[in-house]
Amino acid sequence: MIYIIYTLIGNLVMDSQSTAFLSHKTDLRDSFRLPVWLSVMYVHVVFACLAMLTGAINFSGRILTNNRKLHRFNGYVYVISVFIVTLSSGYMAPHSTGGKIVSIAFNMVNLFWPAMTIIALIQVGRKQFNKHRKWMIRSYLFCFTNLFIHLITFVCNNGLGMIYVTSYTIGVYGAIVLNFIIAEYIIRFIFRKTVNIQ
Repeated sequence: MIYIIYTLIGNLVMDSQSTAFLSHKTDLRDSFRLPVWLSVMYVHVVFACLAMLTGAINFSGRILTNNRKLHRFNGYVYVISVFIVTLSSGYMAPHSTGGKIVSIAFNMVNLFWPAMTIIALIQVGRKQFNKHRKWMIRSYLFCFTNLFIHLITFVCNNGLGMIYVTSYTIGVYGAIVLNFIIAEYIIRFIFRKTVNIQ
């Protein structure tokens, strides 16, 4: 909740024109239009936060047990949010800081994040609830992509003294790898223990 509030205030109130972030972009394409980009960015931020919130709520065992309708509704909101986030990201990807190599990374995420979410939906439709939960863990970790990007970028830029563009590029690819590693760790060690206890 703290990160969601921080993200919303930071992007929609404190720096609603994304001046700090845009200052790092170089060689922007001729197709870049700031008013359109900002509008898409607002949509991207709001639905990314909504995906993070609804995803977290749906991991609640109490809600799953006591209010399945809420769990189902919340799940659909999460799925819709993921698709809106990836579609808006698809628009912003060509204008990514770091150029084409970073754009490729974002477009990869825009393909396999919805794919993992759809697989999770298919599994619950088949009543394969353990598999559904595992794929939701994989999907949900990608809600933290932006957080990991900025953490890694900060360490590389401020801690190791790398230039911002290089730091951001490492941050993007590092975040993707970190998402997969953390998800698989949770599935193999934490989730397995929870299932065994139940």
